[in-house]
Amino acid sequence: MIDTIFALATPPGRGAIAVLRLSGPGVEAALTALGATLLKPRMASVRDLSHVGEHIDQALVLRFAAPNSYTGEDAAELHLHGGRAVVEAASRALIALGLRPADPGEFTRRAFQNGRMDLAQAEAVADLIDAETSAQAKQALGQLDGKLSETYAGFRRDLLHALALVEAEIDFPDEEVPDNLARTAGPVLDRLGADLRRAVDTGRRGERVRDGYRIVLIGETNAGKSSLFNALVAREAAIVTPIAGTTRDVLDANLVIGGYAVTLSDTAGLRDSDDPVEAEGVRRARLRAEQADLRLWVRAPGDPDGVAAGYVEDGDLIVATKSDLGARSGGEDGLETLAVSTATGQGLIELRDWIGYRLVRDLSGADFPAVTQERHRLRLLEALESVDAARAALNVAPEMAGEDLRRAADALARVTGAIGVEDILGEVFSTFCIGK
Repeated sequence: MIDTIFALATPPGRGAIAVLRLSGPGVEAALTALGATLLKPRMASVRDLSHVGEHIDQALVLRFAAPNSYTGEDAAELHLHGGRAVVEAASRALIALGLRPADPGEFTRRAFQNGRMDLAQAEAVADLIDAETSAQAKQALGQLDGKLSETYAGFRRDLLHALALVEAEIDFPDEEVPDNLARTAGPVLDRLGADLRRAVDTGRRGERVRDGYRIVLIGETNAGKSSLFNALVAREAAIVTPIAGTTRDVLDANLVIGGYAVTLSDTAGLRDSDDPVEAEGVRRARLRAEQADLRLWVRAPGDPDGVAAGYVEDGDLIVATKSDLGARSGGEDGLETLAVSTATGQGLIELRDWIGYRLVRDLSGADFPAVTQERHRLRLLEALESVDAARAALNVAPEMAGEDLRRAADALARVTGAIGVEDILGEVFSTFCIGK
């Protein structure tokens, strides 16, 4: 027997309205016991709720009949007044009536298990709840609408078509089938391999939108990194002194630029030091620079360029600080240079605009829907490796190609939850909030 569950779907604490969600076979009986009768599906009705003679609240009640509900089960929502005492009284009544509090993500897990959405769409629900920027919300909505799932389904259809050609030659060698039928799957696999490579290449794009684009300030000591860091985050987040080596650890700040989430990092000045604490800060600065999506090489007038030069790559930006002392924008060593002054504010708007342009360039515009989960990217890599192996085996041993194609199809099916997902369901839905 499937349990009937309930959970608070609005944030806990004092508020105007608190919404309790119910789902499962016992919803109708629970509503009747609370006094919420004669409810028309999908229509809001005001009802006085009570249990064993105790008045709970005058609430707005909505009932959703299976399968036309979020979970695909009988479901309901109790829109209560937002006081904690009201919510606790309603919760005690529901427990007394045999309902139990839902586990994290249990409503969405039931929606998946009842065919209301696939696994990729279920993950998009969690991403949409966690979205803090317009880009994150747009990406999650696209995945929730099924764009990513449709793309994976298209890949899988191509795989199954190629597999059918291969297995027709293997299983019916004496029938009237064209000679070398399996080899006709070659062009299909070539196109599919190219599509999968493009999908893998764009995998980091979706993760950066979801988790934040990483920008690191690097440079010599006293180049003005911490002053620039404070100017960009618009608060005194880093300590600024004229003493070289003041910053000894990586300092992160989250901000939004152009609708995209950004993690900006201030780092220790790059120089050789006998101080073990400063040396550790320099090591961490170098490591963070290697992991960055964008490096801003911060240089003050007269700074040498030897220590930090190895950490600047094509596409990075030189930020010439202290423009009030003579620094100028332009080009240097093939890299673009922007001059700024944190003392006067000169160039800071241009710098933010430049970063915004880079974010749009790096995180938008690809044809393939963004891969938002490491789990998806690994399955795509697995499918690509199997497709490449099948293509190599096609002219030598078609029966081996068939096995590779089956592995590739299974890898893609695991993304949407079509097969073999019991081992990952707990991991996926445990990240959800209660009530979703």
